[in-house]
Amino acid sequence: MKLSSKQKILGFGFDPGESEHHYAVYIKQGGKEVVMFELMEYNEKLTYEALAYRIASAVSPARCLLPAVKWEMIKDPLRAEFNRRLKETGLPSGQWKNGFNLLHRMLGKEMLVLAWAIEDADPGTIPLAIQNWLGLRPEERWWLFTMTNAATGHALNGKGKGWRKALRFALTENPATVDRPGITLSPDNDLPRLFEEDESTKKFGSR
Repeated sequence: MKLSSKQKILGFGFDPGESEHHYAVYIKQGGKEVVMFELMEYNEKLTYEALAYRIASAVSPARCLLPAVKWEMIKDPLRAEFNRRLKETGLPSGQWKNGFNLLHRMLGKEMLVLAWAIEDADPGTIPLAIQNWLGLRPEERWWLFTMTNAATGHALNGKGKGWRKALRFALTENPATVDRPGITLSPDNDLPRLFEEDESTKKFGSR
C-alpha cells in the first residue's frame, strides 16, 4: 500500500481523512501519569486542559490513567509492535513524544487492553503481561477491548471491576494461551461478527 499525496498520517497510523475516531495518549514531561483518551472527532488545536477537567465525569473520553513508571515499561514494546504492523502496510512509523500522541482507532484499542491489565498490577508482573499481550492476535485484542469497554471503559469508574479486573489476572498471572481462566476468547468464526469489515480490520488484522 502506497501513501497518496493527500493522505495525512499522524502518530501511529491515524488518518483523519479515513475516520476521525481515534485514540490519544497524553504524556507530560515529569508527570506522574499518562492519560489515554478515546476521541470521536479530530481537533488540530486540542489541549489537555480542554479534556482534563472532565476526566472524573461520567461522559469523560478518558479511558485510562496509567502511572508514568508503568508507561515507561510498556511504551517501547507498544511502539515496536505498532511500527512493525505499520511498516507491513506501507505506513510511516510513529514515535512517542511529550504532548498528544495520536493512534489509529484499532491500535488504540489494543493499547488499552495492555494498559488496563497493568494499571493496578504489581510492576514485577508487567513483563509477563507484555509477553501475553504480544502473544495475542490483533483480533483477540480487539475482542477483549470490546468486552471490557462495554461495561468498564471509564478511566476512573471502571477500575478494578469486571472485565478490567479479569484482564489483569489473565495477562499478569497466566502464560499466554488462547483460553484463559476468567476470559474466554471468541472462536475465530465469531470474530467477523464483532468487527466491521473495513480497511482498518484488513490493514491491522492478523499477523
